[in-house]
Amino acid sequence: MSADISSPVRPERPGWVWHLGVAAFVGLWWVVYHQLIPFSEWITSLFPVDRHSHTGEAIAFFFYDVPKVMMLLTLIVFAMGVVRSWFSPEKTRALLSGKREGVGNVMSAGLGILTPFCSCSAVPLFIGFVSAGVPLGVTFSFLIAAPMVNEVALVLLFGLVGWKVAVTYLFFGLAIAIVAGFVIGKLHLEGWLQDWVRDIHSGANAPVVAEDERLTMVDRYKLGIEAVREIFGKVWIWIILGIGMGALIHGYVPEDLMVRIMGADTWWSVPAAVVLGIPMYTNAAGVIPIVEALLGKGAALGTVLAFMMSVIALSLPEMIILRQVLTLRLIAVFVGVVGSGILAVGFLFNIIF
Repeated sequence: MSADISSPVRPERPGWVWHLGVAAFVGLWWVVYHQLIPFSEWITSLFPVDRHSHTGEAIAFFFYDVPKVMMLLTLIVFAMGVVRSWFSPEKTRALLSGKREGVGNVMSAGLGILTPFCSCSAVPLFIGFVSAGVPLGVTFSFLIAAPMVNEVALVLLFGLVGWKVAVTYLFFGLAIAIVAGFVIGKLHLEGWLQDWVRDIHSGANAPVVAEDERLTMVDRYKLGIEAVREIFGKVWIWIILGIGMGALIHGYVPEDLMVRIMGADTWWSVPAAVVLGIPMYTNAAGVIPIVEALLGKGAALGTVLAFMMSVIALSLPEMIILRQVLTLRLIAVFVGVVGSGILAVGFLFNIIF
């Protein structure tokens, strides 16, 4: 005699429990996010190093930036997963492609200005845009504008070199983000995304929903959680490695060497400044003091701004993280297009000012 023994089915939690849980998660996220600086300072104090030494700066930078980028990745990918449940990739691409693609580039670049993210912090939202089916060029406009031009950089530049330079910098930085994103979009390089990202972008892994089937809000929450599991699991280790490298570089800025290069009244000073800036990593607020010191020692304005833009828009740690999303060919195109724009800004500023 045999009997069928089935495991008990766990009852589905009611909708209000999910709503309350998501609200609690967002509230806790907000509280923790605003404690990251005290947390990084506390962790740094546990190490037997001087807080203001090169090593102390690197440690504090690492333990602030890693949780910050991880938290941004989790929240943004979850939100984009929920939003994506209302908009299929086909509808999203139709909204922002074709004749509207230029408008999409302008809108995403404007969003980048309003978000005070460094290059690595902008990557999570970039991934969210790609996973939602937003055109590749539009996502690149955001990725370029977010670190390169934001309100922090503009205010600090205004106080340092005046409103004319700040406004000119805003114009050229925004132009680079829009034009570079537009050019990348017109090249149709979606095939150069990593395979798993390309599948998401094309909708290959998207849930199939019948026309007459309506997802509940709980279903949308679950899709958001699934998006976090899928994307976070593929990129988290590279985020840590990229920021770790950036933290080491952050604590050791060769200021004297940079002054010698950027003060040279030769054509090669601008490209040399860009090449020198790429391996470094900081945000707009962090690089402004370096800009002030370089200008105070006689470095050319256009050369210094080219250095600043390469540090915050083409940083090596950012490339390490993007390597899990983009192929090397697409990264090379990104660096080439943005680098050309930065070189143009550097030369123009040296001529104008």
